[in-house]
Amino acid sequence: MLDATNSSRSPHDAGVGKGELALSIGLLALALIVLWQTLEIPVSPIYARVGPTIIPMMTAIGLIGLSAGLIVAALRGGWQPDEERAYAVDMRALAWLAAGLMANILLIGPAGFTAASVVMFTLASKAFGSTRPLRDAGIGLAFSLISYFGFAKALGINIGAGAVERALEAIPGLF
Repeated sequence: MLDATNSSRSPHDAGVGKGELALSIGLLALALIVLWQTLEIPVSPIYARVGPTIIPMMTAIGLIGLSAGLIVAALRGGWQPDEERAYAVDMRALAWLAAGLMANILLIGPAGFTAASVVMFTLASKAFGSTRPLRDAGIGLAFSLISYFGFAKALGINIGAGAVERALEAIPGLF
């Protein structure tokens, strides 16, 4: 049976949570990039108070507040309980996730949204332990086509047409 007094550590006894501090500083850097890019959005003078920057600005402010709270918690010992610290990071799974993100970045321009998304979904599924890549690719294909045509046809936003999208758009009467 677990002793309730030892199930989590005292934040003041643990020192600085180095991993949590690094994550918190990374989140703060992301928040500052969001803020910087939000301030770069051109705003027409016809907008009095609510314009295209209101949601990104609220997001940046929220991220800054969240990262400040996380930095304070990290400096007080971190927010991660001892039970979670006992598990090592699965670097192999992390590598599969990183490979999926990189594949998406590298493929979305030349291959299009659908192909890049299928590869990313399949690699992310592998990271989470899937052993059925064809099934994962099929699920990724379904989700990515729904997403692509939702943006392209319903919203009129081009998010990267490739060979797959052009082939489907060429079928008469399909869309």
